[in-house]
Order: sequence, then C-alpha cells, then structure tokens
Amino acid sequence: MATRARDASREAATVVGLVSGSQYVNHAYLVLFPPILATLSAEFEASLAMLGIALGVQGAANTVFQLPFGWLADARDRTIAFALSSVAGALGVLAVALAPNFPALVLGQVLIGVGVGGHHPAHYPLLSDATPDGLRGRAFSVYGVGGALGFATPPVTFTLFTNAGMTWRHAVGAIGIVGLLYAFVATAILRFVVADDVTGPNVGIETEGEKESLSTRAVAALRALANSPGIMGLTLLALLTSTASWGVNTYAVVFLDRVYDVPSETANLALTGMFVVGAVAIILGGDLTDRIDPGPVMVASFAAVTGFVVLLASGLVPAMVAVGALLGVGAARSLAGPARDGLTDALSADDTVGTNFAVVSVGVMLGSAIAPPAFGYIVDVTGPGAAFGAIGAVALAGTLVTVWLAAAVAE
Repeated sequence: MATRARDASREAATVVGLVSGSQYVNHAYLVLFPPILATLSAEFEASLAMLGIALGVQGAANTVFQLPFGWLADARDRTIAFALSSVAGALGVLAVALAPNFPALVLGQVLIGVGVGGHHPAHYPLLSDATPDGLRGRAFSVYGVGGALGFATPPVTFTLFTNAGMTWRHAVGAIGIVGLLYAFVATAILRFVVADDVTGPNVGIETEGEKESLSTRAVAALRALANSPGIMGLTLLALLTSTASWGVNTYAVVFLDRVYDVPSETANLALTGMFVVGAVAIILGGDLTDRIDPGPVMVASFAAVTGFVVLLASGLVPAMVAVGALLGVGAARSLAGPARDGLTDALSADDTVGTNFAVVSVGVMLGSAIAPPAFGYIVDVTGPGAAFGAIGAVALAGTLVTVWLAAAVAE
C-alpha cells in the first residue's frame, strides 16, 4: 500500500516545512533583478548586458560554493551549512539594497551567490534523511512549491512597495530582513528540535577521511563522479534546462514589453503568474514521480517547455496567447523538478547525497551564470526575439539529453 502523506512523522513534517521555507527565501533572492531591470539600468547607467553580468556573477559564486557546502553537509554538519548559507544570502540582499554604485551592486550579488550556494547541499540531505522513500517525491514537490512561490514574490513585492510610494531599495531591504530573521529561527529549530541523525554528518565520512589530504579526497570524489554517468548526465541536463529557464526568468518582462507591447506592470504579473502556476504543477510532478518512473515525466516536461518557448519566440501570436505560453512554460518545467530530484536521490549512496545534489546544482547554477549575460547580449545586439529563439534551441537540446538519460537509466 502506498505511503500516505498523513503518515509522515512530526519531525519529517518539521524538516520539510523548514527547508521549503528556506527554499522560498533563497529563490526570492535569485530573482530580485528581473522585475526591475529597466529601473536598475537607469539608476546605475548600466546596459542589460552589464546587469546580466551582475546576475551571472551571482550564479558563478553560487556554482563555486556548491561543492564546499556539499562536503560540509555530508562530512561535518548540515545545520552549520544551512546557517552559514542562509545568513550570507540575507546579508548579500541587504548589501544590494544599500548599494551606492554598480560595483557595490555586483559585490552584493556575489555574497548572495555564496549564500544561495549552500541551500541545495544542505536542504536535500535533510529532506532525504527525514522522509521515507514512499513520501520523498511529494516532499520534493512541497520543497519545489516553496521555491516557485519564492520566485513569484519579488515582482509582487516591488509593485506593492512602489504603489505605497517607496522604492525598489525598500522592497529589497524588506526581503533581506525577512530572510535574515528566518535564517536565525530555522537554524535554532534544526539545532534544538530535529534529531542529530537527520542534521548530523553521514556516518563514516569524517573518520575515514581525516587521515587523507584534501587533494586526495578531491581526486577520490572526482573518480566517484566519473563512475556515476547518471549523476553526470543529470548535471548536463541541469545545465541546459537551467540556462533555458533563467533566460525566460530574466528577460520575460523585457520580451513581453518589446515584442508583444505588454505593459511592464502586466508583464510583471505574468512573470508572477508563471511561478505560481509552476508551484501548482510541482505538486502534480511530485505525485507522478511517486507513482511512475521519473524518465517519462521529465521527457514530457522539457518537450512541452521547448514548444512553448518556440511559440513565444515566433512573435506571431496575440499578446494574450503569448502570456498563456509563458504560463505554460512555468507549468511544464515544474513537472520535472521532483522527478529530477528523486532520480538524483535514487542514484546516490547514503554518504554522497549532499555532494551529488551539489554536483547537479553546479549544473543549475552554471546555467544561471551563463544565461543572463549571454541572452542579455543577444537582446542588446539583435533583439529579444532572437534571444528567445536561442532559449528555444537550448531547451530542445535539454529535451534530447532527457530522452537519452531516461533510456540510459532504464537499462
């Protein structure tokens, strides 16, 4: 008989709630710029390509710190990894809110990247150890809902603060303060309420690795990855799909405005709607992941994303259809989230969960580093239509990799 969600322990529910809330906060940090690109461009006298570089720097810092935080979560303490990353990200957001010039804005983005770099390596091992196998897909879906709602928050927040006579700095500062308070509260609960066998390091890693040098451990980790084609395939898939997704996330408002003449306020609402629809779709994706193989879910998801992006890029449909296609992107891509997470978990040994999720997250964050400057350059030089055509090509490549990966894992 299938495991029911109400059969989950109180501790499992606590952990899922805490890390989902943290995912919400971290994802809000990641999309501070897209709703206000035009405002930032005017205030800091920076082109879209330059602002794309600022976003890319955040993604690069995020990428660099994935593996260190993965090692900290697996070998030392997940609560420490959670606390350090949560506080660093919140301080970075506050630095952005106070930035007096463009270099300071970039430095704030770097600190956000460092902080966000630790949330996946800390979150996924906590989820994996706190939830039973039969509920893990749904736990990942709840976690994904937190992230999708986090993405949806900044556009609405900026609109509310602007309507109240305040600036983007007040909105960003409010998000940073909320994130910092959440970091302290959630860390305290993990430390004093959740059992050590969930928050502590995986058994054996610390003692077995203490006598080995850092370089020796790094080489051993690379060899283990080389012998895990499934994890490497998932990392490549994460890179491609993240590049496409971040292209859409970053330039959807600009695209709707310039190609379909959708007012910026309406375009921001469409961006929020894309993430909200995605949050609902994640729940369905988690249920499907628990009931059928992840492969078919992932293939259908990314094929649909490709179709919707190509439809958008055509520039030939009415504005309302374009907005509907954007919502379709949000729904379709979200279906695959729990499936990819579940497949990563299934391919990971107990002592490599944090590290493997960090490796796959490297692909995600590389995509977030590549997409803003690359597509921003295309927007500045050729136009938003060409940029979305390029996004469609990347999404198609991701679909083809998904087909290969689903077939390889099934063998």
